[in-house]
Amino acid sequence: MKWGVIATGGIAQTVTADMLKVEGVTVLAVSSRDVAKARAFADRFGVERAYGDYRELLADPDVEVVYVATPHGQHREVTLAALDAGKHVLCEKPIGLSVAQAEEMVERARARGLFLMEAMWTRFNPLIRRVHDAVRGGEIGEVRSLRASFGFAHPFDANDRLWAKEAGGGAMLDLGVYPVALAHLLLGVPERVHAWGGVAPSDVDSDVGLLLGYPGGAHALLSCSLVVNLRCEAEIVGTGGSIQIADPMFNATRATINGVEHTIEDEGYTHQIRAVEEHVAAGLTESPAITWENTLQVMRTMEEALRQLGVAYDTVG
Repeated sequence: MKWGVIATGGIAQTVTADMLKVEGVTVLAVSSRDVAKARAFADRFGVERAYGDYRELLADPDVEVVYVATPHGQHREVTLAALDAGKHVLCEKPIGLSVAQAEEMVERARARGLFLMEAMWTRFNPLIRRVHDAVRGGEIGEVRSLRASFGFAHPFDANDRLWAKEAGGGAMLDLGVYPVALAHLLLGVPERVHAWGGVAPSDVDSDVGLLLGYPGGAHALLSCSLVVNLRCEAEIVGTGGSIQIADPMFNATRATINGVEHTIEDEGYTHQIRAVEEHVAAGLTESPAITWENTLQVMRTMEEALRQLGVAYDTVG
């Protein structure tokens, strides 16, 4: 299929490089607010068309699928415009800044009959799928505890996208989404959410500790931070064994299941891109691996945690 990439930052570059490894994928167009950046991106990756405005890319009749790689604060605007232009959409995580934004995008995709998926690439990682199968198959018994974290120290700058509220900054949306999504994948929707953390001068969360409570006492202890270095790893403990997912958990290449180590090669975003191609070709509007409801459930947990910290993005986007 013919793809358009909206934005030219680091994540767009990394994902585009992996797109080009997937058979059948053509990256036809790229857009940036700075057309010079779009042209430089196009030259680097062999992209045919470069635009200085995402609306110009969306008007290109040859583009079938768009990858939205803008800062989080622009996801809603760009995704809705893409759907209105008749394009299928892969939108970087988190899909929006709030449950309301995510619901709006889902409803627009449903109304247009178009494919929409949050780019939670971890769910397509073969090793994470193996871990999921092990948990569902009872290989470690009944899961009672899950611990996962992701954090790094990032100097505060109110204009930096990780700290700027208008860009959708903050630890939870950028980093915490991975531990939360893993807990949802392996334990489901929590009955209770308890959060504690710090708030930066720019009114976004600096770090968050989460306790997710499940029926019968099972729980997930999650943490994310922009002020301290936390290993990006996870441990799942059940009544009959345990699983450790080594750093980096979001792109797992090594996991130990009941003492047996499993490893895979780092194949980056290729599994996710291949899945989008297959889903769109099959006429699906959502991925069975990460449904719209899955995305909304994770968003609800994150929004509740942020609410408890006094952080809200309802005036952004």
